Amino acid sequence: MKLSLKYTIILLLSLGSINPMLGQETKSEEANAWFSLFNGKDLDGWKVGVNASTFSVEDGTIKVAGDRAHLFYAGDVENHNFKNFEFKARVMTKPGANSGIYIHTRYQEDGWPTYGYEVQVNNSQGDWKRTGSLYNIVDVKENYAADNEWYTEYVKVEGKRIIVKINDIVVVDYTEPENPLREGDGVHRVLKEGTFALQGHDPGSVVFYKDIMVRPLP
Repeated sequence: MKLSLKYTIILLLSLGSINPMLGQETKSEEANAWFSLFNGKDLDGWKVGVNASTFSVEDGTIKVAGDRAHLFYAGDVENHNFKNFEFKARVMTKPGANSGIYIHTRYQEDGWPTYGYEVQVNNSQGDWKRTGSLYNIVDVKENYAADNEWYTEYVKVEGKRIIVKINDIVVVDYTEPENPLREGDGVHRVLKEGTFALQGHDPGSVVFYKDIMVRPLP
């Protein structure tokens, strides 16, 4: 069938109007995607300094058990440099365990991470600052999770605001002031950008992490 010039132009315009919409939908889906930071098989994409044996992979989880150490995400997602994001992980603590999830931090070989905030993981250890605390900034006294049970720890950073949820319950909603007062070792506890780190606190602390996911935000 031979089409007139008029209908050919209309057809081409119609096709042209569809393609950009499909492209926008694809970009929108990508923008809303969650990315896995842990493959469930090994620690590929993660980096640890001293006491590396504190971290191992067991039954599809990252097991934390041993001397003080920190496991930093160093993989390909966002070139391991995040500013605005949503983060979530499934966590299980054994009785008396202490750990933490660092945000906006950077790799260091030894010591407690100097940069970024620590989101506490602690349901029964002697430190009264419980799971979900923005450690030493907004501390939570109540327990919103329990030992020997999987729970979800969620962190959202957008601009200067940090939201922490434990099992979908908001336990911290903090907005960093323009010039936060930080002293001594806490001078770098501010939002800039950086990676994530999991904490091995002490030999008596056994913690498991799995389903570690991030969704970058504009």
